[in-house]
Amino acid sequence: MAPIEARGDSLRGSSPRRLSPQLLAWIRAGLVVVLVLVLDQLSKRAIEHSIIEGEERKVLPGVQLVHTRNNGVAFGFLPGNHLAVTLLIGVALGALLVYFARHATVPLIWLPTGMLIGGAFGNILDRVRHGAVTDFVKLPLGWPPFNLADISITFGILILFLVIDHSRNAAR
Repeated sequence: MAPIEARGDSLRGSSPRRLSPQLLAWIRAGLVVVLVLVLDQLSKRAIEHSIIEGEERKVLPGVQLVHTRNNGVAFGFLPGNHLAVTLLIGVALGALLVYFARHATVPLIWLPTGMLIGGAFGNILDRVRHGAVTDFVKLPLGWPPFNLADISITFGILILFLVIDHSRNAAR
């Protein structure tokens, strides 16, 4: 993608300047964070206003919409242990931000970073507002319900591994 140019002050006759690749990566990651956060929160509010807690609605074969509350981390891990959940999320986000700051110029690293932070913030907002996370997509075979933030986190991890692997292979 071509760098975005910022216009200089036309009264002084300064030439256009380009945003640094690092700054551009931070901007892109920030936009992904906002997009994930908005979609996640809107979808959760739609479920909260249309499905009674505990109710299930079939939408596709094997896929149901439900309204449940999750006190744990992803897929109910560490339920009820708010301190451990908060510490785990904080450490993971801190490590991600440090990695991103050091590798912001790696192609596409902004995408999984934004997906992971946006997903984490979406679930953190639920914990702050409701004391638990709203989950609503239920798959067969006993898979625990999840939400768009969880999907963003899961795919963010997968894409992060692919981007890191690709950048390491390209450096050889």
